[in-house]
Formats: sequence, C-alpha cells, structure tokens
Amino acid sequence: MRLPILDKLEKELMETKRELEVDIPAALKVATAMGDLSENAEYKAAKERQTFLQSRISQLQGRISNVMSIDIARLPRDRAGLGSRLVLKNLDTDEEKTYHLVFPEEVEPDHGKISPASPIGKSLVGKMEGDEVILSFAGSKNYFELIQLITIHQDGLE
Repeated sequence: MRLPILDKLEKELMETKRELEVDIPAALKVATAMGDLSENAEYKAAKERQTFLQSRISQLQGRISNVMSIDIARLPRDRAGLGSRLVLKNLDTDEEKTYHLVFPEEVEPDHGKISPASPIGKSLVGKMEGDEVILSFAGSKNYFELIQLITIHQDGLE
C-alpha cells in the first residue's frame, strides 16, 4: 500500500532537485559572467537559494523516509487515527462536521483536514463510533457524537 502523501513529497523532491541541478548552476553562470562577485547581488541570491535547496532536499528525504516507515497495519481499525475520516454530530444543533486526520503536509483546516497533533485532532484520536467528543471553539465547549468513522483501512488505501 502506498500513501498518497508520498507522491506529493516525491514530486516536490524532484522539482527541488531539478532547480538545484539545473536552474541554480545557470543563474550562477550568468551572475559570474557579470564580474566582481563581492558586490554581485545576483550571485549572492543564487548561492543563498542553493543553500536553501540543499537543506530542503535533506528535509524532504528525511520526511519521505519517515512516512515510508509507518506501518499502516498497526494503525487501529476500530478507532480514529491517522488517515481516519470522522463525521461528528453537534448534540445541541444536530449540525454535522466532518474531519479527516491527515499528515501535516496535507492540513487544510477550512476543508476539515487536520493533524492528529492539533488540539481538535488530539480530541478525536482514539475515539470510536458512538463516543462523545468535546471540542472547544473560541473558548466555548461544544459536545458532539461520533456518528461515522472511516479508518485508513476502509478508505480505499489498503
């Protein structure tokens, strides 16, 4: 099973390597042709970008390694965890909210994609269908029931 986040990370890694190996050498060549490097802003900017890209490549390689080491089989099948989609019903208003527990690179709070390490995510991890969940928004407590749980195993990834 391959996690979709790997495609996103590997694409960014390839783009970053291409910039480092193609664009930066071209920029350095142009800047060097301008003459005196001690006062050459283009040369300095290209060197700084080169250093940043080298660091970013190292970060991406480490992140890919970390994601690949996750054993999906060890994630719970009956409780909320990474990759789970949860539908909550507000016990006061009957309004439903859907959250998806995702990797940090995929977080989009406006679309319900949250990290398990976020305050709301921490409230949801380990919950089962039928459990009551208390979430705080703007200082007020809201009471929800977990009415549907779809784990990573059921979400078409396994």
